[in-house]
Amino acid sequence: MVHERSWSRNLETEPYADDREAIVEDGIGAIERTAEGTHVNLVTHGEQGHPEAYLFPAIEERFGDDVDWEFVERCGCGGYVTRVYV
Repeated sequence: MVHERSWSRNLETEPYADDREAIVEDGIGAIERTAEGTHVNLVTHGEQGHPEAYLFPAIEERFGDDVDWEFVERCGCGGYVTRVYV
């Protein structure tokens, strides 16, 4: 299913707390399911640290210049929000 409007993908649930690889895999999948001209907010688990260390390089490698992303904020619950524009 392709999301035709901007949306959020929750990668902050307990299974992601100790599985950085799953965050990257599911984050990439969320971007792939986001329609051109919209964005997806990837909310990553705080236990994995800032997404610049592991998620940003994976996005760059997979999509190159086809997407833009920005770090938005750290949630009050400890997670991190990255917005990816397709």
